Amino acid sequence: MTLSLLVVDDDDTVRSTLVEFFETFGYTARGASTASQGRQFAAEHAPDVVLLDLRLPDADGIRALDALRADDPELAVIVLTGFADVRTAVQAMQHGASDLLEKPVDLETLASAVHRAAERGRLRQEVAVLRARDRAELPDQTALAPTLDDLITLAAQNADAPVLLQGETGTGKGFVARQIHDRSGRAPSPFVEINCASLSTTFFESELFGHERGAFTDARQAKRGLLEVAGEGTVFLDEIAELGQEVQPRLLKVLEERTFRRLGGTTMLRSSARVIGATHQPLADAVADRRFRADLYYRLQVLTLTLPPLRARPEEILPMAQAFLPKGVVLTRAAEETLVAYRWPGNIRELKNTLWRAAILARGTAIDVVHLGLPADLPAPPPARGTTALRTLEDAERDTIRMALDAAKGNRSQAARTLGIARSTLLEKLKRYGLES
Repeated sequence: MTLSLLVVDDDDTVRSTLVEFFETFGYTARGASTASQGRQFAAEHAPDVVLLDLRLPDADGIRALDALRADDPELAVIVLTGFADVRTAVQAMQHGASDLLEKPVDLETLASAVHRAAERGRLRQEVAVLRARDRAELPDQTALAPTLDDLITLAAQNADAPVLLQGETGTGKGFVARQIHDRSGRAPSPFVEINCASLSTTFFESELFGHERGAFTDARQAKRGLLEVAGEGTVFLDEIAELGQEVQPRLLKVLEERTFRRLGGTTMLRSSARVIGATHQPLADAVADRRFRADLYYRLQVLTLTLPPLRARPEEILPMAQAFLPKGVVLTRAAEETLVAYRWPGNIRELKNTLWRAAILARGTAIDVVHLGLPADLPAPPPARGTTALRTLEDAERDTIRMALDAAKGNRSQAARTLGIARSTLLEKLKRYGLES
């Protein structure tokens, strides 16, 4: 891939060294010593990537970054600074930087960052092509943003780029990760996954990197980690925001250099697997709280897909519900209205489980409101004259228990399963609310 590169740095030695270094790759590289000259060269030559020093004689680096991206919003800019800190990094990323590296920069690390930035630029260009196609096909409508399916396809087509999936619990991040794998050239190889929040640091490292015999107390024999098991496939790291800080540098090395060691091992192994991370909380917040490495965050977010919550797409609730229903099971009109009105804090996973449970309770009849058991987020019935429209949490819980008991025809064990609580907890609540009879 032939790239055009612009180096904006007032240090003559640094500037000339970087220009010569990237010319050895066959790139077209130019240098500028000031922010104004850099902006002029960017306008004249349209580089794929700009390397921008934060300390320039005629402008603050963040202002220079803003100016470059104002001229070309799709321009990939890598910020170089000798004064890197989390605050500066977050600020640069908020202003559109593709990456931030601290001086003196390792040339191999910088070359990898340039390649990733150029790849991200190519992804953005493909998105722009999709938008242009939509405008051409729909001339009477406003330009359409790429759909989630479009972005899944882009991620699948660019099978070497890391992907970050963000979205609330239950929005289908695991499903999307699997779709990206299945549509890519990596599909014939394994898709493996691990939850970063479910294991201790040692066992997580053992699962991901593998271990040698004797690496820890219970390591009676050597074990291949998921990076080896995946081969040319995909490693899906769920809840990656919970990844221990001790492990983060090792994962960063895998992403940057494609190398790792088993736990307790000395042999350097190579990984060809693609990494897809997922989180229900914004990683930028974890970076700001210093719970997650900024450099690892930047390498993961080459392509970020944000999955909207179900309440933000109410028009999709009923089609999804119809797809989840067992064959032959139908919804009453009131049940459909209830599904659309509910806020779905558990999103798609909650919808699926609710319908599965309701189908069991309905026993072959049409699913009605009483089978769903979803009163908490629905509009309350009109209050009687002289009363308040607000209901207490106890009132809502009491009504929910009554509905579950009615649906279970008084069977307390079945009602407890429907409510997702222990039978002893249900008995305690029945006593508290005077519902024992």
